[in-house]
Amino acid sequence: MTSESKGTETRGIAQLTTAMVLSGTLGVFVVESGASPFNVVFFRVLFGALALGGYVLARGWLRDHGFTPRTLGLAVLGGVFIVFNWVFLFQSFENTSISVATVVYHTQPFYVVLLGALLFRERLTAAKVGWIALAFAGLILVSGVTPGDFTTGGSYVVGVGQALLAALLYGLSTLVTKRITGVRPHLIALVQVLVGIPLLLPFADFGAMAGTGADWGWLVGLGFIHTGVMYVLMYAAYAQLPLSKIAVLAFLYPAVAMVMDWAVYGHHIGLVQALGVPLIVLASLKVTLARAPRVVTSRRTTSAPAPAAPRSR
Repeated sequence: MTSESKGTETRGIAQLTTAMVLSGTLGVFVVESGASPFNVVFFRVLFGALALGGYVLARGWLRDHGFTPRTLGLAVLGGVFIVFNWVFLFQSFENTSISVATVVYHTQPFYVVLLGALLFRERLTAAKVGWIALAFAGLILVSGVTPGDFTTGGSYVVGVGQALLAALLYGLSTLVTKRITGVRPHLIALVQVLVGIPLLLPFADFGAMAGTGADWGWLVGLGFIHTGVMYVLMYAAYAQLPLSKIAVLAFLYPAVAMVMDWAVYGHHIGLVQALGVPLIVLASLKVTLARAPRVVTSRRTTSAPAPAAPRSR
């Protein structure tokens, strides 16, 4: 490795580390805003569109955007999945905890593999099936759900289901967005947050925002920090790092989220739940690294919705 390439990789690691740490604070911003999940996501896409739109305009990328009617339609469809993925994830924060919801949500890579095999006949090897089975064994441990929870009902089971549904929607968005070529990832992300504005407008309760006051700062932060700054850092890092490092650094997001949940709210997962975390992490790394690497460097690129993140990110 030359000194120049080493410096580039070091810069990419710093950028992605910063992006993942920021992503890990997202749950605190959501909870502290005090707004309903639909309101949170509406204002996230509104402020996020302003942030990403300003960046894209400043870089002059709208003049030669590269969209075709087909790829624009795919970006819009991916945006629908991404927006409702956020809604269900933020609802899960309310019904479980940031820690549990975030770890359960990180079953996303397995949905991408399963949906790819189901919808697009992508190859599903025995090894991948084994790793996915291991991950869902870890999921059962992390969720802490027992058979009794299903008979008594309650919001906790609903919250785990919401995190799983959010992961499924993220997987669908990933598969759709993977089929967009010749367009910068920043432009795809901009389209996706713009889609969220009219999509969520009927669900937003503006009357409930009247007494928000200083809590508006949390919502602005979700748009400008967790959608604007974070995405720019992630896409810059993706252009400079191999898939192996991206996959490993991505787990800073749930790690930081769990630390924040404990530090701010005193929530932590139990010992049995903790045993499931390494199972999900190991299986996710194995499945992710088994996929063909993707380069996100040129002005004509393809981007999966990151993501947190992703885009939970």
